[in-house]
Amino acid sequence: MEDRWTPEHVLSLAPDAPSRKAAGKLSAPAPWSAEGSVSAAARTAVWGECKGSGSTPYRTVVDLSGPAFQCSCPSRKFPCKHALALLLRWSQGAAEQVGDPSEVPDWAEGWLAARQLKSERQQQEREAQPEPDDNARAAAERRLSRRAARVAAGASELEARLADRIRSGLADAPGQGYAGWGDVAARMVDAQAPGLASRARELGAVPGSGSGWPARLLEEYGLLHLLATGYRQVDLLPAPLAATVRSRVGFTVDAAELLRGPLLRDRWLVLGSRDSADDRLITRRIWLRGSSSGRDALLLAFGRPGTAPDLALPTGLLLDAELAFHPGVRPLRAALGTRYAAPETPEPTGAAPEGLDLTAALDAYGRALGDDPWLESWPVVLRRVIPAPTAIGWELADPATEQSLPVDRRSVPDSGLWRLLAASGGRPLTLFGECGHRGFTPVTAWYQDGGTVRPLTVAQFGGRP
Repeated sequence: MEDRWTPEHVLSLAPDAPSRKAAGKLSAPAPWSAEGSVSAAARTAVWGECKGSGSTPYRTVVDLSGPAFQCSCPSRKFPCKHALALLLRWSQGAAEQVGDPSEVPDWAEGWLAARQLKSERQQQEREAQPEPDDNARAAAERRLSRRAARVAAGASELEARLADRIRSGLADAPGQGYAGWGDVAARMVDAQAPGLASRARELGAVPGSGSGWPARLLEEYGLLHLLATGYRQVDLLPAPLAATVRSRVGFTVDAAELLRGPLLRDRWLVLGSRDSADDRLITRRIWLRGSSSGRDALLLAFGRPGTAPDLALPTGLLLDAELAFHPGVRPLRAALGTRYAAPETPEPTGAAPEGLDLTAALDAYGRALGDDPWLESWPVVLRRVIPAPTAIGWELADPATEQSLPVDRRSVPDSGLWRLLAASGGRPLTLFGECGHRGFTPVTAWYQDGGTVRPLTVAQFGGRP
């Protein structure tokens, strides 16, 4: 039988609240025609034509194995409201399945075939790519050696700058603002150490962060000094820790190179996703958990401003795929390799992932922080917690242990937390998110709706990207 997603799974793909609202309105039968779906080895897709403002309907097709989306509308959102509405209709039983893949309309089949051909060609290119010869390896090593020397020089200069700031004291820090560290960040960019540059640039914001800023600024000085010192002695560190230091400084590993190494195949549960944006980039973070391995993984995807990243996975579904993990003392970030099937519903349907109590969750974050002191947060699933407002902010309360954990107020507005509390009905729920030194950042909740467990993504309860 065809495994159709739930509306909650579909809505977890929405890029923002307006898209979600528009898709709900557009999922009525009236504007749709020529709908259909196919579920076969070569094709797993749904398509339809939606009446728009012009005389020609918008043609929308979704490749469920990705998922990937194509629509003739001019929207720059990904997926657009038409693709979301089509998936909502399919999840509710519309878009009847055809018996023969040859019945797929030509306009939909053309795009699906082109996607399959591109995927096969990329796979062939990866398999046929020759191993670099001795000359190529030697040239790459020379480039890496030159960069390593520049980064080491930059790290030494950064240590000297930090020492100067400590000797001169912190009293002048509020007046210096961002400009006080802007030139240092620029020097780190010149030294090809973008990780050091980013951390140096952020120091300028600490004096304006409110009460207690001197202690926080000293903490940041210490972490940055530790990173610069660690890089200067990186060759003496154990291999996993050395890889972590290099990644924090700004060295990257090519995904194609990673995928040539050890791969872990599993049925990965999509725990949730979150988008963040700045003037240059939209970053999508997707968290997975292996059903058999129990390992957590983080996928990163990027898009230009105004254009969402290509990678989108429905929260709460299982993905049969291979992952390659970036090296490090706490391997978490991964590259997505071969997918063996379209995302599917876990059994029992909609079951929440296993979670930790608050004590175990904080212990997991503490152990991760001990291995990688530059961590901002660590992904955890909390079991049986209740969101609750207090006089000083929101917290997550564990009724069994009578413990609580503050919510990071930067991540979710109060209105969203009230909706999360309404979804819980005052009863404990399972909550996935990131545990950090500023509190807990909610990403996905699983709550009881009658006899069914349903996922609720951060975007659906009002989270800011």
